Amino acid sequence: MPRGIPNVKRDETVGMKHSLFNVPLPLNPKHQGSSYLRSETQTLWARNAMQQRLAAPPPREEGRKGSKVIVIDPGSRSLRIGRASDINPVSVPNCIARRTEGPITAPRYLETLKRPTLPNDPPVEWPYEVVMDILYSILRNRMEFYKLRVTPDAGSKASAFNAQSQPEIIPDDNDPFHIDFIMDPPGKDTLVGEDVLRLADPQKMGYTVRNPIQGNRFNTRDYPNKQMIFDDLDTIISTTLSEKLGIERRDFKNYSVILIIPNFYERSYLHEFAHLLMVTMGFKQMCAQQDALAATYGAGLSTACVVNIGATSVSIACVEDGMVVPETRLHLGFGGDSVTEFLHHLLEKVDFPYKDLDLSRSYDWRVMEELKIKLCTLHEHNVALNLFDFIVRAPGKPAEKYGLRAYDEIIISSMVLFEPRILEHERRKIGVRPIQHPDVVDDVYDTRENLEGYNPELVSNAMIISTKHIIDKHKQKIVAQTAQLQAPVQPTEGSAPPAATSAENGPAEDGTPAAGMDVDAVPDDAINPPALTTPPPTETVEPVHQVDVPFEASQLPLDVAIYNCCRGVENEPRLKKWVSSVLLVGGTSQIPGMSYQIESRLQSIVNNGHTEATRSITVLPVPKDVDPHVLVWKGASVLGKMDGVADLWLTAADWDTLGMRGLRERCFFL
Repeated sequence: MPRGIPNVKRDETVGMKHSLFNVPLPLNPKHQGSSYLRSETQTLWARNAMQQRLAAPPPREEGRKGSKVIVIDPGSRSLRIGRASDINPVSVPNCIARRTEGPITAPRYLETLKRPTLPNDPPVEWPYEVVMDILYSILRNRMEFYKLRVTPDAGSKASAFNAQSQPEIIPDDNDPFHIDFIMDPPGKDTLVGEDVLRLADPQKMGYTVRNPIQGNRFNTRDYPNKQMIFDDLDTIISTTLSEKLGIERRDFKNYSVILIIPNFYERSYLHEFAHLLMVTMGFKQMCAQQDALAATYGAGLSTACVVNIGATSVSIACVEDGMVVPETRLHLGFGGDSVTEFLHHLLEKVDFPYKDLDLSRSYDWRVMEELKIKLCTLHEHNVALNLFDFIVRAPGKPAEKYGLRAYDEIIISSMVLFEPRILEHERRKIGVRPIQHPDVVDDVYDTRENLEGYNPELVSNAMIISTKHIIDKHKQKIVAQTAQLQAPVQPTEGSAPPAATSAENGPAEDGTPAAGMDVDAVPDDAINPPALTTPPPTETVEPVHQVDVPFEASQLPLDVAIYNCCRGVENEPRLKKWVSSVLLVGGTSQIPGMSYQIESRLQSIVNNGHTEATRSITVLPVPKDVDPHVLVWKGASVLGKMDGVADLWLTAADWDTLGMRGLRERCFFL
């Protein structure tokens, strides 16, 4: 018998078996223990690495480092995309126009600005007139502090000039920025990017124009179902890669993707984007990075308070030693579009010469965006009755040049970032719905609650600090309601006294036996419930977590939000470190005087409650020759060229096997 095989003796005590069933031999005790997943060599990552080493060596990459890595930064208005080896990304409007059968709803701009109060309007906490008086008072006090002269009748002079302003016709041959509008319906069923903005009248041509991204989430307001959002994102990304970068869809399997996600994001947002990139589009592998961390890479910093002022939202988070501190994340629900809308409203009050402006039309929105870039400022010394000009390029008409005079409208419109009470924040909730039910998850993760009992994945400590006065007020309301319901009610005159239920009184009048008889004793409360302590059935106590903390925190002024973000960890040395290194990124951060306004306003807040050691407020400048629009993208492209990114890649096979669990093990912020 060969060595190693045990010599098992046959059982010959029984001459005949009663069954054909073969009784297995007992297991060898030496082999009962298992070493499954007890070493790193048995994990999925080790098996994949071993298979790659045994496989044929991959072909050597041609070109510069990072040429096979695509960096995607999706925004509400723009999509920035490009290779990690490129100097600057390709920026295209993040919108799509699809040909639609049947009636098409006319495009309508969702206004979030408060309007003058009418006699029949319900009362509100901060009416339009009160907030406008606050804005003018703040500006007047700051101008008096800097000894700047205030023109008393500037508004009437500007209105008189604008009312008489007539346009100057510019022939197409003399217009270097002439726009070739699409006047006839094109043959394509789908248009992407700049082609969408060149449509003269999308509704008459049978096209529906949508933006798939809104702030830090998918745009569920304009889409009937979520699959249409993913289809539009797929079309926008693949078309841009094909037309702008020459990367066809059949080559996606050879490219890796770095996806830039918001600091404060939903798990469903990341899950659906990862599924879109690796399953639907078929990219090789992906890596997700938060925009604050990418901004510090682009600026060459390891610690900073990053303020990303975008078109529809403001994202604030503190970065320390290459990690986003989750307790400091804040998301504000306004941005550059709010400045544009407020500027249009203020110019209408001084007889804006272009009377037919409609913000729902793309070419009119472009006019206001150009005016915002040219006019808006936060420097008080620029407030004067100056003359400006702008050009309107409408489809089917030659370009028209208008003259415009404005006074304090150029700075009041920008102050909406520091006084957001002029906005109707409740209107942002219209039509918004979750992509995925919050109770449905693909992976079981830690849901420990913070000090206030909220899930830290959904509510940060900075948000709780920002809304503590609302939470405390709500708790006091709940305590008052509970005390009112539990208070004894005084019996009214003529009410019947409680029935006698003592065993000494014998049977009751209705024949109910006493407790001393041989029957089951019934409690007195069950027979005669005490009416003095029973609450009315119609009154209920409100739940403790009825306050929508993320929504309430999204209404903070920009300077207060930065301060609350820095003290989200309640640590004085870290607060000092973050307020002395504030980094502004995003297109709206380019408004002249933004850095100065944040420094001065933040200085006054810090001086009220902290020592001299923490009073150094510094807004760091963006690196030289770097556009703040693309700083986040450039930081992610730096990461794509580093050797350490190899530990962060999640392959399509890993995603198919592990899903969000694999992404969580590859990302430090999940």
